[in-house]
Amino acid sequence: MRLKRKIKLIGDIHQINVKIITILGAIAVAIVFFFAVIFALAASLQATLTRLVTSGILFVIGIAIIIGIYYATRKPKTIIQRVEISGQMKAISIKCPNCSAPIGENRIKIVSSVPYATCPYCGNTFEVSEEPKW
Repeated sequence: MRLKRKIKLIGDIHQINVKIITILGAIAVAIVFFFAVIFALAASLQATLTRLVTSGILFVIGIAIIIGIYYATRKPKTIIQRVEISGQMKAISIKCPNCSAPIGENRIKIVSSVPYATCPYCGNTFEVSEEPKW
C-alpha cells in the first residue's frame, strides 16, 4: 500500500514537472519569437544584415526550444500485443542453452518483434524459439 502511494506521488511529481517545463518553454518561445519579429521589422526599415541575421538566429532558437519541449515532455508509447490461440496450450520452461539455468518470464524482452532472453546466471542473451513438436 505504501509503495503504491509512493509510485503515485512520483507520477504526480512527474506530471507537474512536465507542466512546468511546458509553461516555461512556451513563455521562452513567445519572448524569442517576439524579438525575432522585432529584429526582422527593424531590418526591413534599415537595410542592415546583422539585424536580419539576429532575427533568423532567434527564430531558429525558438524552433529548437519547441522541439526540445516536445522531446522532454512526450510520453513513452505502450504497445500491447494480443494473441488468439486455437486449441490447447502448454507453457514450457525456458532454459539457457549455455548453462541450462531456468529463465523467468521477466527476463524476456521483445526486440524488433523477436523475443530475446538473458540468462541471470551466465549473462548469455539468446533468441527464444519454439522447437517443432514432431
